[in-house]
Amino acid sequence: MRHATTQALLTRSDVIIVASVSCIYGIGSAENYQSQTAKIAVGEKIVRKELLENLAKLQYERNDYDMRRGNYRVRGETIEIFPAYTDFSYKIIFFGNDVETIEAVDNVSGKTRGKLLNLEIFPAKHFVAPNNDVEKNIAEIKNDLKKQVQNFKTAGKLLEAQRIEERVNYDIEMIRETGYCSGIENYSRYFDGREIGSPPSTLIDFFPENFLCVIDESHMTLPQIRGMFAGDKSRKETLVNFGFRLPAALDNRPLKFDEFEKKIPQTIYLSATPDEYEVDQSNKNIIVGHPERSRILRSDPVGILSKNSGVIEQLIRPTGVTDPKIEVRPAENQIKNLISEIEKNVAKGQRTIITTLTKRMTEDLTEYLLEKNIKVAYLHSDIATLERLEVLKKLRQGKFDVVVGINLLREGLDLPEVSLIAILDADKEGFLRGKTALVQTIGRAARHIDGRVIMYADRTTEAMKFAISETARRRKIQEDYNRWHHIVAKNVSRKLAKEKEELPLENILKIPKSERSRILKELKIEMELAAEELKFERAAELRDEIVALELNK
Repeated sequence: MRHATTQALLTRSDVIIVASVSCIYGIGSAENYQSQTAKIAVGEKIVRKELLENLAKLQYERNDYDMRRGNYRVRGETIEIFPAYTDFSYKIIFFGNDVETIEAVDNVSGKTRGKLLNLEIFPAKHFVAPNNDVEKNIAEIKNDLKKQVQNFKTAGKLLEAQRIEERVNYDIEMIRETGYCSGIENYSRYFDGREIGSPPSTLIDFFPENFLCVIDESHMTLPQIRGMFAGDKSRKETLVNFGFRLPAALDNRPLKFDEFEKKIPQTIYLSATPDEYEVDQSNKNIIVGHPERSRILRSDPVGILSKNSGVIEQLIRPTGVTDPKIEVRPAENQIKNLISEIEKNVAKGQRTIITTLTKRMTEDLTEYLLEKNIKVAYLHSDIATLERLEVLKKLRQGKFDVVVGINLLREGLDLPEVSLIAILDADKEGFLRGKTALVQTIGRAARHIDGRVIMYADRTTEAMKFAISETARRRKIQEDYNRWHHIVAKNVSRKLAKEKEELPLENILKIPKSERSRILKELKIEMELAAEELKFERAAELRDEIVALELNK
């Protein structure tokens, strides 16, 4: 997928890339990557031996039997190449040394998908040593190796000296012969011609200058980006200190935050709870006098947008549902009070979410509520991903009336049936009870017309005051908008997935016992693959089939 991404960025302009913070890690020079391509055109004269040598330099491997990405095969007058970035291969048919035909071929059926006049093959790996100045780069590596070996010997670290010498010399021979070695990214500074400490090339460098960067959930994403450099540096320093890598490996790293800032041009920050940084950045780049913005402001009767702010608030819900009402109640006898509120919710057919501060409290409270005959489950990081999905599904279906959790119940959940959020220990100000965390948690009750939040606390912290006032402000904006446009609030409606029928026992018994072990193995592999690809519903279906088969094995 990374190869498909970079190839698309270098060959077309209509590209949208969805990336995690891994996009700030070194990926190899875009310039080197693009300069080392194999270009082929119909009618061109090419010595086939030279083409095969070029493919080897681009890190393509010959495989005449089992074609997969990054492979090629030769059959008579035909060379078939399976690029690292496509779902199909290219067949180049020669007549002598003349390129007669270039075809795109479906790799499974063998059917021709189309014919091309020109073809450009990008490298099979992002970190490939450029053809020019390889010996010069190797000389630099050897010089740094000599210094590092001497440093280890001076410090009496003979094992480390031997380890680094053997490893780097082996890597040098591989680079000299094939243009590649395992871990070549740790030598990227030499091949990119970068100074010590300079930022590496990243995915961002493959974008054109005028691209748009959208940072989703910026209040969480930006702190992640800030923290990547220090964590990576700590790990790499250990490798260097024990002789596994040269100090140059420290320059194969993620971007520092200030380096990231310089690389991103026009940016949109998306968050229900933007931090001061996003607000300041937005206010520095206000478009003054823009006619379209002026038109929006004039059609804003309830004052949602600010003329002097670069922050645009999207607070209005088309359903008319307002932000929840908030109550602060004393922590004394909080569980007794909470059970009373849960019972009221159950009587109305509505669901409840309870947030705690620790795993132990989550489990203990769940056990206590079960003793009170309340249908409840808990969620925290020890619960497998597929099981979390199942718990939330059962909450929506009414098989559970309550779910107890920690920060897993803060962001990204859309549960229209939940009308009550109970926040225990709301006054324990910290990461889980800070301004951002409280506002995000309160928002989980903003899908229901009866949405309400109860904070159990002995005092009102600054974070609580902010969350309460901010929620009240947003609630008023929606109420004013509803009055202005004569909107009657209605609950969000989201259909539940149909229950999957269990595999009938008679169908299981029809499978020969000798085949069940093989089928189980295949199902487990498919389930794990589905989970890795975030296809959780499919993974859950496969899990149920596995359980049914194992019970009747």
